[in-house]
Amino acid sequence: MIAVAGASGYVGRKLVRALDRPVLALGRRAEALPDGENVRKVAVDVTDTEALTEVLRGVETAYYLVHGMAAGGDFAERDRDTAASFAAAAKAAGVGRIIYLGGLGHGKLSRHLASRQEVGQVLAEAGVPVVELRAAVIIGSGSISFEMLRYLTERLPVMICPRWVCTKVQPIAEADLVAHLVRAADPEVPAGVHEVGGPDVLTYHDLMQLYASVRGLPRRRIVQVPLLTPGLSAHWVNLVTPVDRAVSRSLIDSLTTDVVVTTPSPAFDIEPTPMTEAIKSTMDEQRDRIAAKAFGFTNGVLDGVFTLSTEVEIPRSDTPAARLDLRRCGGSLRWYGWAWAWWLRMLLGRLFGERLTLHRPDKVAKGATVDWWTVAEFGDQHIVLRTEKWFCGEAWLGYRISGTTLRQVGALRSKGLLGWVYWRAVYPIHLVVFRVMARKQVTRAHALAQQGQ
Repeated sequence: MIAVAGASGYVGRKLVRALDRPVLALGRRAEALPDGENVRKVAVDVTDTEALTEVLRGVETAYYLVHGMAAGGDFAERDRDTAASFAAAAKAAGVGRIIYLGGLGHGKLSRHLASRQEVGQVLAEAGVPVVELRAAVIIGSGSISFEMLRYLTERLPVMICPRWVCTKVQPIAEADLVAHLVRAADPEVPAGVHEVGGPDVLTYHDLMQLYASVRGLPRRRIVQVPLLTPGLSAHWVNLVTPVDRAVSRSLIDSLTTDVVVTTPSPAFDIEPTPMTEAIKSTMDEQRDRIAAKAFGFTNGVLDGVFTLSTEVEIPRSDTPAARLDLRRCGGSLRWYGWAWAWWLRMLLGRLFGERLTLHRPDKVAKGATVDWWTVAEFGDQHIVLRTEKWFCGEAWLGYRISGTTLRQVGALRSKGLLGWVYWRAVYPIHLVVFRVMARKQVTRAHALAQQGQ
């Protein structure tokens, strides 16, 4: 049995899905833990050593992915105490190996990086063999460091940055990091510290320019100044990005330290992914995930994606007609519910080079072209349309009929400053338009139902 403490976090969720053995997913709240065929979810407080000991009995390998930085305050002391509790419980339960994800860095370290490495030492003091992987920035949608990179590069074509933009970093692709974590459970991997990273050593300046290039944005103008302290940088980042303030401040303090692999580990035979490919894969994976999980998103912005949804009731007698209407999409702006509003949207797009045309396919199915959209997901009771032809970024429009409820979801992965400004500008309009569109869908379904009588 393998246990993953911190399974509700970004890395924890990815790891649980990648493990092909029975997994014990541990976290404070069971409902926040990932589901899976081989996953057993257990709510436990890692600081409760006695309770944790009972949970860990029979576990061969335990991953420790807990981090208290988001809670603010003295996270270093909190992380030290939590790690000591986990190590003691693992020892008492007879766990054979602890695998811990820490941070790269040598010499004078920031408070955050020093704490990350101290946690590894605390875990090892209990006597259980510890495999400590040390990594830098993780390139993956949901990684806090990557999201900071995304928001800054997307929203600021011109940036005034401190000296830390020239700090060296050796980022690692999300898939590569997860592969290292899985491999670390192999008894052939010796206990100790293992530094892992991608094939490219870059500066943060280089990394932002690389993201801009992959994203199809103009080269960013980055002006370096000597007087912008990490504290002032944190305030600046907080204005531009929605990343948690306690986390962003700690991460920015760490940007003054080079985080590169100095002693590559021979225990891992994993071909590293180049950063250009890693960023592209991250964006593609997120694109596909949005279509598949569109109806589970909440309103607001998450990982660079703005989402807005609304729900309206459908008379039960009209739901068959509403499902039929999903197969009649395309070819007319009236299908979207408010034709004149969509006509204005098409006119606006022309000012920015868009050329949107109407098209009704012979059969609505996944991959079919519907107007300027591609059918990304389709079923008896739902449809999700995706377009990459908008000037402001990639967009999704979805409808799902559940019982007597029609749920409509719109999402935009904004591209550059123009895309962000567009969403902010039209958001108040969307609050009204989306509701009207959904009601028009219900009205049309009722008309179809009447025609069938």
